Amino acid sequence: MPIIVNLDVMLAKRKMRSNELAEQIGITTANLSILKTGKAKAIRFSTLEAICEILECQPGDIMEYVREEKKL
Repeated sequence: MPIIVNLDVMLAKRKMRSNELAEQIGITTANLSILKTGKAKAIRFSTLEAICEILECQPGDIMEYVREEKKL
């Protein structure tokens, strides 16, 4: 998938644990884990906004687009 989630990097920079973030934004640790591992198919803007507010970051700090190379 060309969208890379760097949420674990931001959590480390903020010295915060996943379960602490999940509790503060009001989602389960299981759903946060799905997001962290890049297995999520979508994210609500309200969830993204809450993550950015708590971690004091921009959406681009936790997600990035990386072009996939085409298979021949």
